[in-house]
Amino acid sequence: MKLKCSVFKTLRSASCLACVGALASVLSGPVTIGSLNFAQPAFAQAGKTVEAIDVVGLRRIEKSTVLSYLTIQEGDVIQPLDVNNSLKAIYATGFFADVAFDVQGNTLIVSVKENPIVNIVAFEGNDKIDDEALESEIRLRSRVVYTRSKVKADVDRILQVYRRSGRFSVTVEPKIILLDQNRLNVVFEIDEGPETSIRAVNFIGNKHFTDKALRSEILTRESRWYRFLSATDTYDEDRIAFDEELLRRFYLSQGYAEFKVESAISELTPDRKDFFVTFTVFEGERYKFGNVVFENNLEDLDISEFKKITDDLSGDWYDADEVEDISLELTEKAGNLQYGFVDIRPNIELNREEKVVDLTYVINESPRIFVERVDIFGNVRTLDRVIRREIILAEGDPYNLTKAKKSEQRIRDLNFFQNVSFETKRGSRPDLAIIEVEVEEKSTGELSIGAGFSTLDGPLADFRIRESNFLGKGQNLQFASTIAGNSQQFDISFTEPYFMDRELALGFDVFHITRDFQEESSFDQERSGGALRAVYPLAKDLTHGVQYSLEDNEITDVEADASRFIREQEGTRLTSEISHKLTLDKRNSKIDPTEGYILSWSNGLAGLGGDAEYLSTRAYASTHHPFFDNKVVFSLQSEFGYIFGLNGEDIFITDRYFIGGQTLRGFDRSGIGPRDITTGDALGGNRFIRGSAEVAFPIGLPDELGVKGILFTDVGTLGDIDESDPDIADEESLRIASGFGISWQSPFGPIKAYVGIPLMKEDYDEERIFQFNFGTSF
Repeated sequence: MKLKCSVFKTLRSASCLACVGALASVLSGPVTIGSLNFAQPAFAQAGKTVEAIDVVGLRRIEKSTVLSYLTIQEGDVIQPLDVNNSLKAIYATGFFADVAFDVQGNTLIVSVKENPIVNIVAFEGNDKIDDEALESEIRLRSRVVYTRSKVKADVDRILQVYRRSGRFSVTVEPKIILLDQNRLNVVFEIDEGPETSIRAVNFIGNKHFTDKALRSEILTRESRWYRFLSATDTYDEDRIAFDEELLRRFYLSQGYAEFKVESAISELTPDRKDFFVTFTVFEGERYKFGNVVFENNLEDLDISEFKKITDDLSGDWYDADEVEDISLELTEKAGNLQYGFVDIRPNIELNREEKVVDLTYVINESPRIFVERVDIFGNVRTLDRVIRREIILAEGDPYNLTKAKKSEQRIRDLNFFQNVSFETKRGSRPDLAIIEVEVEEKSTGELSIGAGFSTLDGPLADFRIRESNFLGKGQNLQFASTIAGNSQQFDISFTEPYFMDRELALGFDVFHITRDFQEESSFDQERSGGALRAVYPLAKDLTHGVQYSLEDNEITDVEADASRFIREQEGTRLTSEISHKLTLDKRNSKIDPTEGYILSWSNGLAGLGGDAEYLSTRAYASTHHPFFDNKVVFSLQSEFGYIFGLNGEDIFITDRYFIGGQTLRGFDRSGIGPRDITTGDALGGNRFIRGSAEVAFPIGLPDELGVKGILFTDVGTLGDIDESDPDIADEESLRIASGFGISWQSPFGPIKAYVGIPLMKEDYDEERIFQFNFGTSF
């Protein structure tokens, strides 16, 4: 309860101000610890027998309460040790500010001075954190005995609460106001100060991965103006500790078996407004899998099927995640063979000379312990089932440590929680275990704002609102809007990651897109519709997705002098399409990959209603190879697409492929392929092939700037249009362009500029020597 205006004035009444001096010495000043030792009269009477015990100074507390803490009783002989222990016991109750013993005749007199009682606890100056939140953190309450240690502990706790929310310049000053009847009010005066942001995140010792690549692996983000609704750029000690674990996981998954975070230092600037966070890491050498063997201590278990799981490991780069996944897979296979109580643990031995990791899976019989129940605490917003479905162990299952560790990691990877505590406790019987999961929720809403410019699309603005834990059900809801010089897009998407509590992500999209193709093909396009989609894993890194989409596709504003092949298609068509996509992603990063590859294959079938009837096929592959300690990255990519009409139907221009611009540098958007040679309008094609070879390298600037030079060669071809007419140029010939560029990961988003020179082209192709793109989605 905040004490303001007349109420607060009453607390600070003139009568209490007169007591400030006395209060400073009695309540707020150091307690007279000498009370434990100044009972010299009692010690001087050592050896005397106590015939009576009297307690003086009591106002609220019963005499029997004090007597219950004494180690001296009536009829006992006074001993110095007993006197000292009694003093300590009474003082330790926290009820008294002062305690003294004296002996008068044969009577032991215990003199006490009671601590006051708290009347009201109030907060002043707290705007960012309300009273209720602070009250839930402190120990002092109304009608609680006041002690200086409690005040100090509460001040520390309030500071901790504010620091956890990113405010390290906060100050808290407790004010004590004396009242009558040995009561007082406690007022915590708070100066919250500004939020303490992360000015920079730096890494020392990283040779194989750039600072930018490592920043993408951790949760902490550097402060930027556009992160005003995000908490990831404010300092959080727990988040930094979790970042250390994320770095360790990342390096161990990339083969660096000796990796460790040597230190994580957070330095506060003198003005206490920002932090510099520096991670010092030791990468070590990169290791491959060596010998993989089994040590089987179960006589009846046939491990021949187990060996098939690990046959392909030797020679691959070491991956700690894969080691744990195989342990889990082996445990499940043993369970399927009726070995429910089996403990399979990997033992790792580094061969530093040959740079390999020898792996031994030790198979033992585990204690016969079952899971009695799983208890979940701390989830105020997130539903129990969202957490429970990530726990591999169910009630009644044989308890397994490998599954328990994997379950904890799966909960952390949801990224819904600030902290996750996973403990196993003894159940109601010796053969039962209780799993307790305690979580601390964090904000999962995001607002992103983007802006940029492109020589192809003109200026652009991007606005997105996303909630990744919608209604606490783990669902993802997003509204996105992009407005550019040549296009506008509005999209609402929703995803349920565990449909029917199965590992099946189901979602839908509703969209409206307008695009200006006047420069290339003399028409505008409007697309409105929606899609239903489902994605599920087939194996590690292998996913399959299916989608059904229904969209209204309209060609509008066709110029009077446009190609007749475009004028003939003016109007609205309804497209009903079902498609699927198979993806194998082995890249080390989806944002800025430096190693690995990705393969995808998709097909689309239209004709289940609507006006369009076609079958399309598209394939994509890319691979990345690092050199010179990851400073130079060589990338190759290729893509193929083919679409043809069914039942003799032609392909509409809005369903055809267009190549150029970012897909074939050196050429304008829709710069190659079939074209009406009379009007110059691009008509698109039914088949394309394109590829690219690119080398990204440092240009001598500091790595933290994120500036790289690029050399590239792009090749491609597009053709096979349905129409056959002398006015159509449809040379399905190869085009090649080479050039150079620069890429800068600026504080305002990625900036890329390319100069591409066509080396092989057709006379009717449209060139674009220089391309510039500045844009970001924060």
